[in-house]
Amino acid sequence: MVTLRDVARAAGVSIATASRAMSDAPHVSAANRAQVARAAESLGYRPHPAARALTTGSTGTVGLVVPDLANPFFAAVAKGVQARARETGREVLVADTDEDVTVEPDVITRLGDRVDGLVLCSPRLPHDRLGPLLASAGGPVALVNREAPDTPSVSFDIADGVRQALDHLRALGHDVVAYAGGPRTSWSDAERRAALATLSTGTTGDAVLDLGSFRPTHGGGVQAADLALAAGATAVLCFNDLVALGVLARLHARGVATPTDVSVVGFDDVAAASLVTPSLTTVAVPLASAGRVAVDLLAGGLGPTERIAPEHRRLPVELVVRASTAPAAPATPAPPGTAAPLPSTTDPEVAIR
Repeated sequence: MVTLRDVARAAGVSIATASRAMSDAPHVSAANRAQVARAAESLGYRPHPAARALTTGSTGTVGLVVPDLANPFFAAVAKGVQARARETGREVLVADTDEDVTVEPDVITRLGDRVDGLVLCSPRLPHDRLGPLLASAGGPVALVNREAPDTPSVSFDIADGVRQALDHLRALGHDVVAYAGGPRTSWSDAERRAALATLSTGTTGDAVLDLGSFRPTHGGGVQAADLALAAGATAVLCFNDLVALGVLARLHARGVATPTDVSVVGFDDVAAASLVTPSLTTVAVPLASAGRVAVDLLAGGLGPTERIAPEHRRLPVELVVRASTAPAAPATPAPPGTAAPLPSTTDPEVAIR
């Protein structure tokens, strides 16, 4: 194992000088700094994070908190975070809260004490609990797929994605469109519902049916599919691709052809969306890019005393049309009372994805 002593010996300087040069401390000549850098590179030396933290107050590490790494949405964001952190010479510590909102505060606090800054991807905490936690954070924080007034964030143009999806379905003649929503405590689900309420005219032909709130998983889609069929929907817009894949599987199991009988649209464009049969029409969001942007948002505030100015970026999205959508089949009247149109306003308590 290469040590700082080895670097100092190779550079022909004292250990103290080598340490100051590696930590960008003042009072080191340019010549000595260059000698130490060359020696460290030739020997493959990497400062130990704990030692660097003691000497510089910086760990060179970024923390990432996600609800579920098994969900391809969060895995793709994590890849973007790791790629950008690597490019900037930082490491990443990842924590998975297993979709448990009760453990999030403890995970965020514990991880925050070990890193220079935190990327929180779709934190599940309600706004009234997240705000105080962010305010008390010991270092900079950036949010992904969530927005808060005083915290930098990167999210997606969800409203435009919903518009593109709904315009596509209506152009195909789908007058009875159903929405299979995400968790009621989801910030991005609230964004989708607000967009749908705005785009729906409330007339009989244009209203979007609200199937309810579901877990953002394959199983949630299976449940939603049965309700969509009971409501007589000819198309289903889903909270995410995992829900959409569950809808596709349930429709197939019940002998309902997609897209001949029912069209299905997802959201996110995870890798599996193009691999299933029929391939899934979905709203593509730049997940890896969001992770990279989040690291850049942290960069200006990384350090023991600096704080990052709140900046909010919304990345563009794009509808990807594949085989799960087609012109509408003849409509089947919906049994009374099976689903209600989306309200014009959303629940003020809806806060997180």
